[in-house]
Amino acid sequence: MINLFNLSLRLNGFPIEKATNEYQKIKEVEAKDFEAYNQKRKQEILHFHLEHNSFYRAKTAGMNLDSWEDLPVLTKKDLQIPLEQRISNGYNIKDLFVNKTSGSSGDPFIFCKDKQAHALTWASIIDKFSWYDINFNHSYQARFYGIPLDKFGYYKERVKDLLSRRYRFPIFNLDDAYLNEITSVFKNKKFDYINGYTSSLVLYAKFLQKKGWCLKDLCPTLKVVMVTSEMLFEEDKKIMEEFFGVPIVNEYGASELDLIAFQTPDGLWKVNTETLFVEILDENNRPVPHGKEGKIVITSLYNKAHPFIRYEIGDIGSLTADSTPSLPILKKLVGRTSDVALLPSGKTIPGLTFYYVTKSVIKDDGNVKEFVVKQTQPDTFQIHYVADVELSNADKAEIIKAGEVYLEKGLVYQFQRHHVLERSKSGKLKQFQSLVPKQEAIGVSKD
Repeated sequence: MINLFNLSLRLNGFPIEKATNEYQKIKEVEAKDFEAYNQKRKQEILHFHLEHNSFYRAKTAGMNLDSWEDLPVLTKKDLQIPLEQRISNGYNIKDLFVNKTSGSSGDPFIFCKDKQAHALTWASIIDKFSWYDINFNHSYQARFYGIPLDKFGYYKERVKDLLSRRYRFPIFNLDDAYLNEITSVFKNKKFDYINGYTSSLVLYAKFLQKKGWCLKDLCPTLKVVMVTSEMLFEEDKKIMEEFFGVPIVNEYGASELDLIAFQTPDGLWKVNTETLFVEILDENNRPVPHGKEGKIVITSLYNKAHPFIRYEIGDIGSLTADSTPSLPILKKLVGRTSDVALLPSGKTIPGLTFYYVTKSVIKDDGNVKEFVVKQTQPDTFQIHYVADVELSNADKAEIIKAGEVYLEKGLVYQFQRHHVLERSKSGKLKQFQSLVPKQEAIGVSKD
């Protein structure tokens, strides 16, 4: 069988074989040597960006560069300037992996990785999925994700799905009729695993529960379910385990970085030490003792094109008391959660759908700093945003048009510009929140 996934990476200029070899060497470092090895890697990436990146030099001007703990903590707001101003010398934007964060934390921005660093990210992901006998070149994935609905973006993702052995179920409308269709596909295709947004998969598991079906019985080849992007609560995990009939694996990652932590087969949430350095810091940006909660701050150890050094991702978490430099274990995560929206037509959509609705105004000029969406009535959505300049009528019309594509027609959008948005006690912005009682939303269904 042709290794289509590896081939697609190579064709796009990502040296996956070289990265895999480098990744294996990292894994072979012995535990007793790991702390010194990590210190060396941290200093190498720090000095590279001090020498080659004017953006990072400016951020560290006048600071004590001899102490890691005195280095600045970068926030998402720091990165909301044009990408060209953040790229290291010697790199051309056309030769980099460039993408946009989902904005699930409310602070969207555009980022880049050099191709070797991005290949290392894939080597990391491939390795961790292999813990569950998943091979990206051969295993067949059922993918519960969004998809761009513009013609170019839609077909681009479909081609990527084909090369990556993925069958995508778009999650913009998860009503019972569509979930029935999904189940029919599972009966007829030999899926090895499921990967997708937590809230969407919880909805599907509850649908199976209502029907009294176990997905493993309908699709015997299914091995495992990987959930991502949102918090997985224990009560939801139990329902998923029962009605999917396979292990439920929790991954924690960020598109601009890598997998940050991944659940091992024995249930531990192992922190990625291969390509990242993860710190837990207090409000003064000082390390907290293992076991104590703090801000999760991450350094990308191999991305030379763009500095992610002591980068505050926006989540709160803690490591177990017995964590070591070579084996840190994530004990607790206060991560990204997302409500579900019930529309007047009866459609059920996950809150992350609003990333696709609002992405048209997340531009590289950094004007829109933060946004949250609140459903105040079954047909009414408030879009609260922080921006230097108020959204134009054209921008608002673009969002409304996207809402008609991804949600449905006839919805009301209210735009409110703010100087600052209210945050939760954990310091996070919740990108979507429904203030409508579920029975009220269901009651206005036209079905």
